[in-house]
Amino acid sequence: MLPRERVFKTLNHQEPDIIPWGEHWVDYNIYEDILGRETFVHAKMKETKAWWQKQDQEIIESYKKDTIDLVEALGFDIVTVQVFTKETPPMKQLDENNYEDSKGNIYRVSSVTHDLLPYRMNPDGYTPPTLESLEKEIYKIDNYGVEKPQNWQWEWVRHIVKKMKGTHFIACLADDIGFPGFGQTAEEFYINLALHPEMHAKLTELAGKKAIGMLKYYAEEGIDGVIPCADYGSSTGLLVNPGIFIEHIFPWLKAYCDEAHKLGIKMFKHCCGRTWDIFEYFIKAGFDAYESIQPTAGMDIKLLKEKYGNNITLWGGVSNEKLIGGTVKDVENDARYAIKHASPGGGFIYGASHSLAVGTSIENLLTMKHCREIFGFYPNNSDNSNG
Repeated sequence: MLPRERVFKTLNHQEPDIIPWGEHWVDYNIYEDILGRETFVHAKMKETKAWWQKQDQEIIESYKKDTIDLVEALGFDIVTVQVFTKETPPMKQLDENNYEDSKGNIYRVSSVTHDLLPYRMNPDGYTPPTLESLEKEIYKIDNYGVEKPQNWQWEWVRHIVKKMKGTHFIACLADDIGFPGFGQTAEEFYINLALHPEMHAKLTELAGKKAIGMLKYYAEEGIDGVIPCADYGSSTGLLVNPGIFIEHIFPWLKAYCDEAHKLGIKMFKHCCGRTWDIFEYFIKAGFDAYESIQPTAGMDIKLLKEKYGNNITLWGGVSNEKLIGGTVKDVENDARYAIKHASPGGGFIYGASHSLAVGTSIENLLTMKHCREIFGFYPNNSDNSNG
């Protein structure tokens, strides 16, 4: 059975020959450890500097070649791609780890993830949105549509579709409708979310119309599914009152899924954290699958399967914490538990609880791969697993 056939079969809640595997994101260190060479794919600050230095074609070619080679090396059934975004202008380097942009904002390279992250923002360099400015943006979309990204931004997508769609399921990271806040920092975002409820409807309308407007372009490019990536939960619960999600976000998520399905696109929701309070709304919205199931946030894949498994495909299984800091036995226990409880009857895609991230042990990753190859065949072969 071809990889794409496995994915479609499990999405239809039927059992394929083996559980399909995919990851919504794979950091550069995985590519380098598995392929034995340097890469620009999700290469954090190294990639950012390369864009600044006008190494565009070198970066794009790395994405094209290395994606295919990693998929073949690990045996993924889902290939995840993304439209390239326009990089921010080069920043002034202040010292080894700190950079300043043209508005006086300071960014610092994370010692953990190697990303360039906001460190100290200049309040004079930020203009908050107003109801009038939001209405103008919505008017432009209503009358002129969402502009299609430039050809160079589609190069990775088009290459993978051309080379791999005949055998694999192609998913593309996509815009989402997040909580309707605004501000320079996370603190400001959530404070403004509470202080400015009059902005909620317009912020979600703008985000919803932008996301929906892009769908026709994904369909034109031959994408099988999209992965909107807004997070709504922390490790202990929702980030805000569920009422805001239900009133403002849910209607746009439903419209998003409805339009995608009209275009023949599957919808996979990426969402971290503890989301029990709103999980049923992902099903009501029409999502085909839910990815980023976080066991450390109380999202037990067994309980999810029992309560919601007939209505949505679950995508996950092995916790990031164990892939990074656990033992081989920890990873095997996670894999066997997820396969045993989530795979019967289809409706299950194997993967990490979030992504294959910086710090992942290659020994643990190869154990994860091995477990799928040993226990992932139908009929279910994990009866001796824990749980």
